[in-house]
Amino acid sequence: MPALLAATALGFSGYAVLITVAPLWAVAGGSGPVGAGLVNGSLLLFTVLAQAFVPAALRMFGWGPTLAAGLLLLGGASFPQLLSNELSVLLVFAAVRGLGFGVLTVVGSAAVAELVEPGRRGRAIGAYGLAIAAPQLFLLPLAPWMAQNIGFLLVFAIGACPLLGIPAAFVLARRLGEKHAEHVARGDGAALAGESGGVSGRAIVIARLLRPVILLLGVTLAGGAMLTFAPQMSSNQTATIVGLFLLTAVTAACRWRFGALADRYGVRRFLWPLVLVTTIALALIAWAVIDPSSTRIVPFLAGLALLGISYGGLQNLTLVEAFSSVPRLHYSLASAVWNTGFDAGTGIGSVLLGVLAGALSFPSALLICAAISLATLPLALVRQRRRATLV
Repeated sequence: MPALLAATALGFSGYAVLITVAPLWAVAGGSGPVGAGLVNGSLLLFTVLAQAFVPAALRMFGWGPTLAAGLLLLGGASFPQLLSNELSVLLVFAAVRGLGFGVLTVVGSAAVAELVEPGRRGRAIGAYGLAIAAPQLFLLPLAPWMAQNIGFLLVFAIGACPLLGIPAAFVLARRLGEKHAEHVARGDGAALAGESGGVSGRAIVIARLLRPVILLLGVTLAGGAMLTFAPQMSSNQTATIVGLFLLTAVTAACRWRFGALADRYGVRRFLWPLVLVTTIALALIAWAVIDPSSTRIVPFLAGLALLGISYGGLQNLTLVEAFSSVPRLHYSLASAVWNTGFDAGTGIGSVLLGVLAGALSFPSALLICAAISLATLPLALVRQRRRATLV
């Protein structure tokens, strides 16, 4: 776990510092809201495309080379963005970063499932979530300020942090190799990187994962929209910094603590309240930014804090449910599907809010996103089916 958490924290540092600044860099180059949204949209599109191939890459190349390649792509594409802030150039570098980010996300969550037994998995996912959220706690709110007051060079330097995580990738691979040997010795069957159970088996796995993934998509759509556009929809720079800090701090705390709650009480009882919290949060933020020249600070901050509760909580709970829905044979596939839902939601939120804001306004766009999140409520109320054996 220490090697996994180190690689994760360094990788997500590079991701977090640019998620708000790369769109600002595009705006500095003359792009409007649609172009700014497309930067993160490109990042997440290629993230999703990469995630589909990670289970096969793990089988072919192993954990160490696969994760190291992902960190290299994610961190190595940061500095070159200083060469130009033309939208076409930024979309290319966003795509490269997206490929690396896709590898990091799938390998990371699959490794948690491999390292930790089911009875303690909620807590382990909480620790993994904290390694993801802690860098964002500081970098998301401070990155726009650093870019505008110190310079973009510092931000893009921090964006190269994933390169520092490459040694940890090989430490993690060695430990996972030891775990694989332990499972083989115990006769546990296929142990690590998502060996195929056949086309029909994979189809059944994906069908079982639809419920947690759609619930996740509903909240990550909201999160992606706010992470991309909070600096642009708020007229108060201080409120933006504090609001993004609240969002990331509450997300980190909830992604960590909901793991213990899931281990103790199960997942289902927490899902539907968190869907409602997402809807209420977006409605509050929409009200706060009705006047583009004067943001209502209290509802703006309250909305971002509430969004952090559902954003962090549902990330943990849906990942716990995803792994509990499938046998060990399909952990890496479950990780790929879950992460696809996460990043697809984030990318759709980024693009959708930009398009809607350009055509309507930020408040109207936020209310439409709230309605989409609310539409996932029936799934949160459905009882999870018991897992059957796959063949």
